[in-house]
Amino acid sequence: MDNQRVFLYGALFFVLFLIWQAWQKDHAPTPAPVETAIPGGQVSDADRDIDAVDRDLPQLDSTIAPEPVQAKPVETPEQRAGEPVRVVTDVLDLTLTTQGGDIIEAVLLEYPVDKDTPDVKVELLTTDGKQLYVSQSGLRAAGDGSAPNHNAIYRTPATEYALAPGEESLTVSFFWQGDNGLEVEKRYTFQRGRYEIQLDYLVHNGGNVEWRGDAYLQLKKRQLESERSFFNPASYSYEGPAFFNGEQYNKLDLDDITETALAATAPGGWAAMLEHYFLSAVIPPQDTQNRFYAAAVGPQTYRVGYVQPAQLVPAGGETVFENRLFIGPKLQDRLAEVAPKLELAVDYGMLTIISEPLFWVLEKIHALIGNWGWAIVLLTLLIKVAFYKLQETSGKSMARMRKMQPKMKALKERYGDDREKLNKAMMELYQKEKINPFAGCLPILIQMPVFFALYWVLLESVELRQADWILWINDLSSPDPWYILPVLMGVAMFGQQKLNPQPADPMQAKMLMIMPVMMIAFALFMPAGLVLYWVVNTGLSAAQQWQINRVIERKGYNKD
Repeated sequence: MDNQRVFLYGALFFVLFLIWQAWQKDHAPTPAPVETAIPGGQVSDADRDIDAVDRDLPQLDSTIAPEPVQAKPVETPEQRAGEPVRVVTDVLDLTLTTQGGDIIEAVLLEYPVDKDTPDVKVELLTTDGKQLYVSQSGLRAAGDGSAPNHNAIYRTPATEYALAPGEESLTVSFFWQGDNGLEVEKRYTFQRGRYEIQLDYLVHNGGNVEWRGDAYLQLKKRQLESERSFFNPASYSYEGPAFFNGEQYNKLDLDDITETALAATAPGGWAAMLEHYFLSAVIPPQDTQNRFYAAAVGPQTYRVGYVQPAQLVPAGGETVFENRLFIGPKLQDRLAEVAPKLELAVDYGMLTIISEPLFWVLEKIHALIGNWGWAIVLLTLLIKVAFYKLQETSGKSMARMRKMQPKMKALKERYGDDREKLNKAMMELYQKEKINPFAGCLPILIQMPVFFALYWVLLESVELRQADWILWINDLSSPDPWYILPVLMGVAMFGQQKLNPQPADPMQAKMLMIMPVMMIAFALFMPAGLVLYWVVNTGLSAAQQWQINRVIERKGYNKD
């Protein structure tokens, strides 16, 4: 097998890999809008909306009551409509509501939707139009006790809150009082520069009997079918619920949780709703056994969350339920600080074990030079240095095969279509000249996982979203607007091919000539950061092959 064929097969394999990925996504069945069993044996009404009372509450834990008990309504239907409460920090612009004291809209102030419209920011949580993506939380009481779930009406001292200049934190409290003497403060604490939000329930039992209950926190989202394109690989990034049980990370299949709801008890852990560059996550205390759940609760609508262990509050006593929320970008260094393995929400797929170190190196280079484009160039150079000896082995094999081509051509003319005699004569020639035709295959195969791993790093890392490089490249996560990088990549590929031995098979030769044109067309729709890597890698490979050819020509093809 000659190395041109290996290169050709490798390129075709990459294209076929993306086609297969696109086919898998495009032909995945759409979740059916059916009534679904949810944790606790209750059945959710597919037509319930965000304002419905007592909708899709998680089942009471068996430690609270021996039988499933519906939490007692605490508000009349006329009180359902909550008032909006706006909270603005340096990185978040949030809309909460006095109904449930929940976050129903979240705008990320540092992330424009498009670089050409910097004033229009990414809205992660929303109830606008057909979209539904909210956080919901509440308390649930055992027996006949009352507690504020996410439909309860709270009161708050103000409807506008903002993190003032010079302040490092902002506290926003909602208050609820039950007819049994129970007083609850739902307290949010926001920190400057952070997307992590502390959410505590301070429960004071002013009644004459003990109170027993638990706290839950969940994310609810209407997962509409997104438009996918083969020429936009980012559109195939996983979107939907995910769950970490303290040991294993799982992306939850929507069909699976539509048919059978997830219910699992785990120490610590977290649950999340993922998008390409952003996520929201609910994070319980990491030192308690929490009950996680996920289910379909309506047409293309899903929830994922957890229930904390129940607590007993004696008459006159008090307790605190601690929770955390994360609403923001998938910044890997910050995710690792928020919760164990939350950085796995950055989906590098099966090559995570290679992708994570590559991103670590890329980030360190960026910290030194401050430009993601040049960081990609330097990382590519480091990878070439790391594989220099392997590439040299492959390059020498190609150079020797290239110099042998006149003899191989003569053999082909001599034996014509007699493939058996031709192959035998070529093997004798390889042995005589001390050439191993497979010597160049292994180095290329070893480098392929690194190539795919880096592909996912450049595709999935929010750090490269709308990042500048030079001149016309002002967004490494979008295609080159002037198509210069794709053309350069095609030219580099063509030059590299000319430095390699040409296939004896005319059909293979034609395919190799077409390949640079195909890759140019493919690269027109690829993120500029990925094409930049291809250009630099191909250019360095061509330069190395040119130097090896010179040495082989000077020393002779059967010498090192």
